[in-house]
Amino acid sequence: MNKEVTHCLLCERELQQVITWQTLFERSWPPVICERCEAKFERTHYTTEELTTIFYYNDAMKNFLRQYKFSQDIILAKVFRQELNKLLRNRSETIVPIPMNPLKKKERTFAHIDELLHAAEIPYEHLLEKTTTETQVGKSKLQRQQVAPLFSCTKELAAKHYILIDDIVTTGTTIAHAKKALLDAGAESVTAIVLIKG
Repeated sequence: MNKEVTHCLLCERELQQVITWQTLFERSWPPVICERCEAKFERTHYTTEELTTIFYYNDAMKNFLRQYKFSQDIILAKVFRQELNKLLRNRSETIVPIPMNPLKKKERTFAHIDELLHAAEIPYEHLLEKTTTETQVGKSKLQRQQVAPLFSCTKELAAKHYILIDDIVTTGTTIAHAKKALLDAGAESVTAIVLIKG
């Protein structure tokens, strides 16, 4: 993961290293995708008191997720490290990734949310576990809302304020279930930052 990237991880075009005042004075990593590929990801600028999303689920993002999650291309965790680091590095809340089902983790060989946070150098704590092997993919909004609790809290909470991290939000059911599990365990506030708005 620490090897220098010389070609775009998405299209394999040679990367041009451009030194700017921003890269000199801010915490910044060299790019791992080219400007042309980066321009294909559409930013949402969507923020409420409870949820922040960064990108829309467009064709470029669909291709990224397929390559990252389902082709086990773990180096792609670096693609959005700058955005995640900028949003999370100065936060005082405890960062909690949405957990994978253990069977899914075994199938994919890595926990994709954990790797996004590793790449962004953001510390986190696993406090939730999935209570079901059932997936939400393909369910209607009503079906998702009617499922039994998806998560339970695995530890006694030491902090009061938490940020959930996930890769994609569609109906918000997963985030709502994770938030409820933390609030029921004694959290005072739970917000979420999600990479993609579906």
